[in-house]
Amino acid sequence: MKRIQIDPEHPDPRLIRKAVDVLRQGGVIAYPTDTVYGIGCDFTQKKAVDRVYELKRMKKDQPLAFLCPDLGDLSRYAIVDDRTYRMMRRLTPGPYCFILPATREAPRILHIHKKRKQVGIRVPHHEVALGLVRELGNPIVSTSATWEGEMLNDPNDIASYFAHVDMFLDAGWGGLESSTIVDLTGPEVEVVREGAGPIDLL
Repeated sequence: MKRIQIDPEHPDPRLIRKAVDVLRQGGVIAYPTDTVYGIGCDFTQKKAVDRVYELKRMKKDQPLAFLCPDLGDLSRYAIVDDRTYRMMRRLTPGPYCFILPATREAPRILHIHKKRKQVGIRVPHHEVALGLVRELGNPIVSTSATWEGEMLNDPNDIASYFAHVDMFLDAGWGGLESSTIVDLTGPEVEVVREGAGPIDLL
């Protein structure tokens, strides 16, 4: 693993490009977000997606969210009505992950199971995470840097437990509260997990 110190508020573009080079080559990275650290890869790289599952010891039927720089390409992956879009636009970027109905094209693009009818989308409010997805030009498949259910916010712990990632962008201590997961697939807004995002804003 290559561990690189990075400024969370003003990340060096050269370091962002180095990390994106790793992603484009099918690598997996650890990186900071506006909630907890994330483990992720380029969503177009199937072998890298498989590695994320292996590194986290996750079952293949467990869904992974993906990070976007904004809501610009949302309609490629998810079916969104005007009401839902307005809510997402109001709350992004921010500490929310939105579960949405998947488009027919989504399984092929995202390397998700063909029977899965939903996608999880997140637009983080963090300069490093946003810098990565903007430079990459693709969403990043992402999961929280947790180990056996425990949130890891000490960079040394992340480097130890996830020693087999290809690169670790170390921005100092991370948060301990994950994103709020909001299910928008039904007629009513459902909070699946309450986290850093205030639910009174929904």
